[in-house]
Amino acid sequence: MSYRFVISGGGTGGHIYPAIAIADALKKVYPDSELVFVGAKGRMEMELVPKAGYPIKGLWITGIQRNLSLRNLLLPFMIASSLIKSLLFLLKFKPDYVVGTGGFASGPLLFVTAKLKIPYLIQEQNAFAGLTNKWVSSKADAICVAYPDMDRYFPKSKVIVTGNPIRSSLVSNEIDRETALKLYRFNASDKVILMLGGSLGSAAMNKWLSENLYFITSHGFSVLWQSGKSYYNTYKRFESESVRVVPFIENMGAAYRLASGIISRAGAGAISELARVGKPTLFIPSPLVAEDHQTKNAESMVALDAAMMLLESQMLDSTIIANFLNYIKSEDPEMGNRFKAQARPKAAQSIVQLISNRLG
Repeated sequence: MSYRFVISGGGTGGHIYPAIAIADALKKVYPDSELVFVGAKGRMEMELVPKAGYPIKGLWITGIQRNLSLRNLLLPFMIASSLIKSLLFLLKFKPDYVVGTGGFASGPLLFVTAKLKIPYLIQEQNAFAGLTNKWVSSKADAICVAYPDMDRYFPKSKVIVTGNPIRSSLVSNEIDRETALKLYRFNASDKVILMLGGSLGSAAMNKWLSENLYFITSHGFSVLWQSGKSYYNTYKRFESESVRVVPFIENMGAAYRLASGIISRAGAGAISELARVGKPTLFIPSPLVAEDHQTKNAESMVALDAAMMLLESQMLDSTIIANFLNYIKSEDPEMGNRFKAQARPKAAQSIVQLISNRLG
């Protein structure tokens, strides 16, 4: 049966990749459906969503700047513009169902969706609920979450633990290690540390890795380093026989396959993907996100002895990275197995089932 769907979420990969995963799952169940994304102009969804094969509409919207900025003075005009554009778009497109995964653009869109009495659900990735999702939760059919006790933020009757949707390529199009090694020019005997500073890159993590690169390689490890596009020109000089520096990793399945261990930010999307991979992981949570939610995400895994954590305040201490490297050398699978036990690879399908139930 043919339906029309709208999905809104963006700003970071943590909002975008779950949205794309839900879209992919919807298209499998409803191959004749029309599906359009709504994002924020100038944000990374405007590039990543078309690459995934979906059309996207852009709203003129951004979040409140933490520092004093003239851009904050424009925020009321941005909100008004986004509400009007969302209203005109929804009246014209007439969606049967709307999905929001958080981010700047989903707030105005879902606010108008609720006013028009169009059914929708939201998907919250983090252990600490985002402001946008809290704002639009009261009229949602369901609130799909990845962590327990999320009724602290949302109406308990609407909260459903589905897990975070992950990219379908990580589930269905798994790549063999030999192909992955060739892609990044590593040798079969190499033990590779994969460094992920988030979809936009991390100044603190890049600096830390540059200062600890010799320490890591001197312990017999090679490094695949995703620097982020903004930082690539600064750090590409560290490329060597044992180090590959790339601005962005398109084929994450290949990168995960060749990694012996992973150092990563602790965004909810990253945790969900890494749980699926199930390899030793050291989280370096960003302290700059709302309510320090990345630290809360990482702590939930550390409490299960499923990962390790290095706070930015601990970066001058080499003890934790040394312990992490020694654990990888030991080839003990237990921590990775505990991490993998937290994976919910069918999260997107569970969300689509909720939508199907509503559509009848």
